[in-house]
Amino acid sequence: MEKVMLNQIQNQVATVNNYGREEFEAPTNITIKGILRLLMANVDSDNGKRVISLGLGDPTASSCFSAPAVAQQAVVDALCSNKFNGYPPTVGLPQTRIAIAGYLSRDLPHELSPDDVYVTAGCTPAIEMTLSILAQPGSNILLPRPGFPIYGLCANFRNIEARYFDLLPDKSWEVDLDAVEALADHNTVAIVIINPGNPCGNVYSYQHLKKIAEVAQKLNIVIIADEVYGHLAFGTNPFVPMGVFGSIAPVFTLGSLSKRWLVPGWRLGWFVMNDPTGIFKNPKFIERVKKYCDICGDPATFIQAAVPHIIEQTKEAFFTKTLKMLKQTSDICYEMIKEIPCISCPHKPQGSMTMMVKVNLSLLEDITDDIEFCFKLAKEESLILMPGLAVGLKNWLRITFATDPTSLEEGLGRLKSFCQRHSKK
Repeated sequence: MEKVMLNQIQNQVATVNNYGREEFEAPTNITIKGILRLLMANVDSDNGKRVISLGLGDPTASSCFSAPAVAQQAVVDALCSNKFNGYPPTVGLPQTRIAIAGYLSRDLPHELSPDDVYVTAGCTPAIEMTLSILAQPGSNILLPRPGFPIYGLCANFRNIEARYFDLLPDKSWEVDLDAVEALADHNTVAIVIINPGNPCGNVYSYQHLKKIAEVAQKLNIVIIADEVYGHLAFGTNPFVPMGVFGSIAPVFTLGSLSKRWLVPGWRLGWFVMNDPTGIFKNPKFIERVKKYCDICGDPATFIQAAVPHIIEQTKEAFFTKTLKMLKQTSDICYEMIKEIPCISCPHKPQGSMTMMVKVNLSLLEDITDDIEFCFKLAKEESLILMPGLAVGLKNWLRITFATDPTSLEEGLGRLKSFCQRHSKK
């Protein structure tokens, strides 16, 4: 059974790129949740160990990460008002668009209009929306490796060719800008930038983001700025939204309440046009965006109605507490990884909720790659980690540190024991 699972996942994520050499790229036909289901199915329930999952980026599984009370009350008030039980406008409630535009404008040199904002049922639908409205025959898109695999999956569904540029682990996971320019051609429609980074835990500097914008301007492409982890920065670099450089190259900003407010299940996200020069603000393109909104699902009306109160009433102390906890758990993760000889972390997390670590297989016996590593780990230790292949890097692991310190320490202790047991004698 285990062999069947291993073959299934390896067959789904192994691809050959268009440049004639075999590589493992970010998958275009499997999701993180799909891989996690396979791993969970391999857990040995008879080993007496509780399951610890450091694979899925859902902080709500831990009691130390919970939504602010004012946000919950805002939803209750909106629901009990009996005013928001019907269909909302497909682009979003007016008050919701106004609130999101104001929230994002705080950090920008220009003022967003509510008409720049389109409300979506989470960030994943915003990704699907963005790729759908940009898709055209023969088009391609530039995606980061490692990165969030939903982009490759959506591109595949829309017949957009996915081309992958590397993030450089020895340079704080910065974008390989030379590779970006080499990959792009006249059919390239956009480049995806995820900041703060999932899966790497990086936070880009102002200077690096500006260079990215200048390259996008040179290539005449739009920047898709995935900022679902926006403001979750606890290292030396502050969070700088890509929209700051919207006058250099147009930026489509994607975000949600999910991570910063710790409410991923509320499914409230946004697609925002940071385009102060008006390159994309022509009637035909706007009509295309609105038509897509007409055919996709809306977030719950009462959740939308609560957004203005959630944004206005959440105290800074709530965000500070979240950052303090993420800093603590990321430090635990980084320090404990140092104690495992076959695993290394090239860059200490600076933000988001995940990090990438590299496995040195030459120090292990009876393990051939990261997929087998994670399946055996799940079976022997009831510990779930994400194989790096799922996000585009073979023989790496993605670890989610947004959990309580006790579970994190226990899980990493099991990881150390597993590696010792499988180390070459």
